[in-house]
Amino acid sequence: MEMEYIRLESSSPQKVCHSQTQTDVLKPLLGGGISGGGGTLRKRRRVLSKDGRSNIRIEHVSGRSALYMRDLWTTFLDMQWRWKFFLFTLTFAGTWFLFGVLWYLVALVHGDLLEFDPPSNHTPCVMQMQSLTGAFLFSLESQTTIGYGFRCITEECPAAIILLIIQLVLTMLMEIFITGTFLAKVARPKKRGETVKFSQHAVVSTHEGRPCLMIRVANMRKSLLIGCQVTGKLLQTSPTKEGETVRLDQRNVPFQVDMSSDSPFLILPLTFYHLIDDTSPLRAWAAKGGGWTDPELADFELLVIMSATVEPTSATCQVRTSYLPDEILWGYEFPPVVSLSPSGKYVADFAFFDKVAKTKTTPVFKTPSPQHMYQSNGGGLVSELSDPEKIRLEQSYRDRGEDRGRASVRISNV
Repeated sequence: MEMEYIRLESSSPQKVCHSQTQTDVLKPLLGGGISGGGGTLRKRRRVLSKDGRSNIRIEHVSGRSALYMRDLWTTFLDMQWRWKFFLFTLTFAGTWFLFGVLWYLVALVHGDLLEFDPPSNHTPCVMQMQSLTGAFLFSLESQTTIGYGFRCITEECPAAIILLIIQLVLTMLMEIFITGTFLAKVARPKKRGETVKFSQHAVVSTHEGRPCLMIRVANMRKSLLIGCQVTGKLLQTSPTKEGETVRLDQRNVPFQVDMSSDSPFLILPLTFYHLIDDTSPLRAWAAKGGGWTDPELADFELLVIMSATVEPTSATCQVRTSYLPDEILWGYEFPPVVSLSPSGKYVADFAFFDKVAKTKTTPVFKTPSPQHMYQSNGGGLVSELSDPEKIRLEQSYRDRGEDRGRASVRISNV
């Protein structure tokens, strides 16, 4: 997890609401800017690491072990490989020894052991099993169906026949479960998600005359990802009208490619962008020109989530990353990464994937002026603000009408 040292301003405690729990805090949620004297040095915190792992620690859950045991399948799938191999070995060796002891007790009760000095015409329950070591080897051979040929069960003991049936049924169910968890863990699309790459930084530049937050996503395999959807969540500290402060307040940050956000064709590295307008949760931060050193405006974390279907397996894959305010570069853009080779093939050069370049013009976020509508109400004129969603839809339809009048072709990042 990446860390960065910052200073927090000393302030009076404030009431913070976090999942129905209220506490008093003296520091911002995700970090803050560098303040003047009298501050204390703190670490910038992440909710989600750059590789998509959660940094949330769960504590004080009553009956947590029992809950995990009730869902053994998910517990085994989430288990790390080293613990999974250890438990796999321990389970098999343990069942071999446990049933070996039971076979030894059967031989003990029937008088088949060497210390009983059985007569020459004595028929044991299991041939050539006269010690604990022999009982362990017979249990191992029966469970793994090896059958070396000189240790075998006889018709003398019905209890031995019943014990053999019980051992084979129980161990077969155990092997099916363990083998299934191994196959399911190997086939999980988590590793496929590691071949989807996000840019290390997000940039803000002007796109079609408007400031946009941009990120770059690439699929590094030739197999396609079907139905890609990229969404964003802005985590920030938000005050309420009741004077409380909500931690980890989530705001939607929609992303799109070109004129649509529906199922982009991720065969080449694509740039997804979020339009920063009066409805964007980043409007206050953008109004200050992306000043991430402001402790109030820079107390947020942008989570980016891409969901898709893996073509060869039809499994759903989700890839995540996060951006802190100092990882969002204002006034920069991504250089092209796709070029045409002399043989006529398109080439994606990942040496330029994480590179950024300064834009010629700095993007400017303009706060829209209030629009007034007047209507008659009981003989008087009343002024009211237009619905921002309605304004955005009208602007979208207006832009679509202009686009119909001219034909254009645009390839992202080429």
